[in-house]
Amino acid sequence: MDNEKVYQMEFGKIYQLLVNKAVKKGRTKEEVDEVIRWLTGYSQEALDSLAGKTDSCTYGDFFRNAPQMNEKRTLVKGVVCGVRVEDIEEPLMQEIRRLDKMVDELAKGKSMEKILRVDKG
Repeated sequence: MDNEKVYQMEFGKIYQLLVNKAVKKGRTKEEVDEVIRWLTGYSQEALDSLAGKTDSCTYGDFFRNAPQMNEKRTLVKGVVCGVRVEDIEEPLMQEIRRLDKMVDELAKGKSMEKILRVDKG
């Protein structure tokens, strides 16, 4: 699938897939929301609106219009769909894959502290 097709997907549909993936593995919608808010800076109200049918937007626009991308997001590394997140050259796709990676970590049972790259010092 080319990048432009991914960018044009409806965020609400992608959001539901991310939530379903986590819930199937015993995690919660609230944890997925926390990950998304951490990464993008959206408020819970804005996220609810964008994830619902109220203010539907494309997946690309969801990231393009993010209020405040987290500075620590560059610490999100690893492989998603056979590609290393840190090696993705297209910036928008890299942000999308960072979220995929974080939800994968959530589904695999990692602690929120590790997923959100919380310093221990």
